Amino acid sequence: MIKHTPYYHKLVAAGAKLQDRGGFATPNFFTSIADEHQAVRERVGMFDVYYQVGVEIKGKEAEALLTRALVNDVRRMRDGGVIYSSLCTEAGGIVDDLTCFRFSGDRLWLSPTPSRVQAVMSALGKLAGDMNVTVTNLGYSNGYLSVQGPRSRELLGALTQADISSEALKYFAFTHGNLGEVPKAVISRTGYSGELGYELFFPVEFAEYVWDLVAEAGKQFDIRPCGMKTMRSLRIEKSYLLYGLDISEETDPLSAGLAWTVRFDDRQFVGRRALEEVNAKGIARCLRLIDTGAIHPIVHGEAVFHNGEVVSTVTSGDPGFHLGKTFAFAYLPRELATQGTQVQIQLADGKSAVTGTVLDRAPYDPERRRLTA
Repeated sequence: MIKHTPYYHKLVAAGAKLQDRGGFATPNFFTSIADEHQAVRERVGMFDVYYQVGVEIKGKEAEALLTRALVNDVRRMRDGGVIYSSLCTEAGGIVDDLTCFRFSGDRLWLSPTPSRVQAVMSALGKLAGDMNVTVTNLGYSNGYLSVQGPRSRELLGALTQADISSEALKYFAFTHGNLGEVPKAVISRTGYSGELGYELFFPVEFAEYVWDLVAEAGKQFDIRPCGMKTMRSLRIEKSYLLYGLDISEETDPLSAGLAWTVRFDDRQFVGRRALEEVNAKGIARCLRLIDTGAIHPIVHGEAVFHNGEVVSTVTSGDPGFHLGKTFAFAYLPRELATQGTQVQIQLADGKSAVTGTVLDRAPYDPERRRLTA
């Protein structure tokens, strides 16, 4: 039986076009993907992401466990910091890509991909053994709302006494503060949109109240409720990966372009030896974003050609409505994975192909000025 998030009747009232995501009725979009996309790029949008549960790692050896589990190094984190990392198998495959929040050395949160929560829990449980640490699925105890867009700071600044200025709350950091009458909410300067934005965590009993609070405060900015198809459109313009399509246990973070998250330092972590071997041999196939120049129907599994030969398949493809182009990810042979290489992609209609250009950086805001504003 499909479940409803605490915002369900708000979504229905706003005209949501719903789909099943992880067992929850989740909006694909409300008005249109293009309209909501532009609202986030130009003003502000709000996303129901209640199905995104947290995993809490708590105890004297919490930091030690994650130091062994993650390819990124949690020892670099300060309290109130967030990092992005992969959790890998011994063979170097990606169990999940996730964000890690540090409240203290003995209390950290992970935010896994919804479909990978049990895999993450299992991997951490096996690794923890008899360590002095507990790994807890927080389930749906938190209301979770994502507020994204260049006006998001103005909007939330009117709802909280917490200092969320750019100087006080840097990109990939979080703080605690009230949200209207809700005390001690977690206000995190993170998101999946490629814009200035915040993810809000608070006790689930306040969910309706916070939705209404944000929606009312956002009226002056012409806020839009937004769906998951809109988030996919936003993320691909920033070259953000999607677990289950672009990355999986069959892919490693180095080949996926996530080498910047892998810290080969003075510690052992799961998958280190395998990833060192990938480095030593050289990456054979690299995940790259392909710019097709216009809006085209491109989906997972479509063939990618070079000089008439199939060289790869599309892992994911989505329209980026701000830039007016469809972008597609594919693992390309190393010699083709360079800026400007021309390839052809079979369209979803199966009858035609388009020429695309390989990119080696995000097509939208490559200098990250909007994220760090």
